[in-house]
Amino acid sequence: MQATIREILIRPVVVPMSVPLHTATGAVEQAALVLIDITTSEGVVGRSYLFAFNDYIQRSVVSLLEGMAGMILGDSVAPFEIEQKLRSKHVLLGLHNVVLFAQSGIDMALWDACALSQQQPLVQLLGGEVKPLRAYNSKGLGIMSPDKAASEASQLLEEGFNAVKMRLGRDSAQQDLAAVQAVKRAIGSDATLMCDFNQALSVNEAILRGRMLDEEGGLYWIEEPTRAEDYSGIAKITAAVDTPISIGENFMGSEQMAEALRLHCCDYVMPDVQRIGGVSGWMRAAAMAQMAGIEMSSHLFPEFSCHLLGVTPTAHWLEYVDWAAPVLQQPLGVEDGMLSIPDRSGVGMVWDEAAVKCYRV
Repeated sequence: MQATIREILIRPVVVPMSVPLHTATGAVEQAALVLIDITTSEGVVGRSYLFAFNDYIQRSVVSLLEGMAGMILGDSVAPFEIEQKLRSKHVLLGLHNVVLFAQSGIDMALWDACALSQQQPLVQLLGGEVKPLRAYNSKGLGIMSPDKAASEASQLLEEGFNAVKMRLGRDSAQQDLAAVQAVKRAIGSDATLMCDFNQALSVNEAILRGRMLDEEGGLYWIEEPTRAEDYSGIAKITAAVDTPISIGENFMGSEQMAEALRLHCCDYVMPDVQRIGGVSGWMRAAAMAQMAGIEMSSHLFPEFSCHLLGVTPTAHWLEYVDWAAPVLQQPLGVEDGMLSIPDRSGVGMVWDEAAVKCYRV
């Protein structure tokens, strides 16, 4: 008999970030997380977490999760069936918003429970194997002076990485260029450097700065140069700029990724497991990327993303942040630029309950 959902525990926490992130669109110095524990009739506890950005979105996510919990208590631990049930309940409200965050968190915890029940790492349950993945450090390198950016880039590489990502979108193109040049001098030609504009530019300004960065050379990709949903604008940028363009963290569901791929608007994609629809949504997205022949990286959530990239045919880069580390017993680490998928049952996350108590809202 299939296990059923016995209890759902939802706990908001606010944890300190080891490196504050200052982007062109705002600063993040603490991580507002929502921890989800789903206990099954077998006594297995599947875990996941969501990143809620700030306190009022966190409250909204908690409220949505509490409502959804009441809809699925007693149901079978069957992620696909639960996903379809929750989607049907929210069709009139719409799914491509914070509702999808909550559904993704439930989906992720259910898949963790399934893998724990089978005493397998999630990557194995999905048909892959435990292996190392190349990762880049994305914890900091926000909008700051060139000298400070150069120093911080070197520090981030010293944590075991061969690649880092910096944020651009300063007041002028020359300020961005000066920061890129300083970081490149600091890290050397052997290290990989990505950049992210966090949607800060107009299409025309993105083309101007993109061509400037082409001339400078050495950037692996340019991420989200303009509004995430402006696929036609992003397509113009991609056609005009030689450096590859990467988008995808704001795909709300695999439906939006399908539209972006249909329009051939970017060179790389990098879905976010929270926004793409959890593990179930990620698997659909990975199949789309394979069919399109486009490389697919991850956005945030390295604890889940490593397992999912392990079964992504066009797997590219894992984005590493340590935002959940303060509440984990065994945070992930990187060595020689590679992050190894944990060889533990499920996703491999166990909460540090003392820390959860300390940081709980």
